[in-house]
Amino acid sequence: MRLLISRPMPEAVVARAKAEFDTEIRAMNTPLTPDEMLRALRDFDAVVPTLGDQFSADVFGQVDAPRCRLLANFGVGFNHIDTAAAKASGVKVSNTPGAVTDATADIGMTLILMSARRAGQGERLVRAGKWAGWHPTQMLGLHVTGKTVGIVGMGRIGQAVARRCHFGFGMQVRYFSRSRKRLEFPAIAMDSLTELAGKVDVLVVCVPGSPLTHHLIGDAVFRAMRPTGHLINIARGDIVDEGALIAALEAGEIAGAGLDVYEFEPEVPLALRQMEQVTLLPHLGTAALDVRESMGNMALDNVAAFAKGKALPNAV
Repeated sequence: MRLLISRPMPEAVVARAKAEFDTEIRAMNTPLTPDEMLRALRDFDAVVPTLGDQFSADVFGQVDAPRCRLLANFGVGFNHIDTAAAKASGVKVSNTPGAVTDATADIGMTLILMSARRAGQGERLVRAGKWAGWHPTQMLGLHVTGKTVGIVGMGRIGQAVARRCHFGFGMQVRYFSRSRKRLEFPAIAMDSLTELAGKVDVLVVCVPGSPLTHHLIGDAVFRAMRPTGHLINIARGDIVDEGALIAALEAGEIAGAGLDVYEFEPEVPLALRQMEQVTLLPHLGTAALDVRESMGNMALDNVAAFAKGKALPNAV
């Protein structure tokens, strides 16, 4: 079983992969190039790709009979893989749900608090040596306790964020999702995304990335939001129309934004980088050693099941 892992991984994951399979681990942290993806499909039985490795229909179309029969994605999001094209080529796809839920929700809460309480701006002020001392009207932000949070996409991660908001901060929860959910906390389902946007103080994007959710958060949503509202994105960058977000922030249609993902990652528009009311993180959603080890082991569990001819634990 020849296995290609597209990026360097935690030591424990590397050790297991090399012990169980004939493993090649790519040394670079940049996405696979088109030529590298073609080699991956032609020369390996299974591949562990991750964010940015664009296995598109065009890539699959250039390999008539791929040796590769499994893309065991490292990550819960798999919108960088054309799953229909993979299936047509006889390639199975798996992901790593569950392992990322709490860590991503934690980053969501980090961004909610940083954006609402202007924490990033405050830290920059201190580091620049420009803080003149405490006073009663300094850097007044939004007190989130008791406010209303809106969840876009009430799946595993959306529920984890909502649970933290409700039980931790006494926030009222509203949501917009494909279906009504049975939840362990009170939450109000809204009939439309714009209706949700107009009723909440913080709007958190948790919906999976796909062609159906591309630019789901755009002009109409920002116009519906309160001028004191904050947008938080912990999902996929292209779910938010960055041009519309910049325009909304510049016009004062919303008060702030907290972003962990970007439309053209790792490029971040200069306009966003220059705005004090925007909190920017470098895609830290699952950046904890034990979480990344769990993700790696879950990906390898799928490879191991595939090697034994068993059903994939996390097929997509």
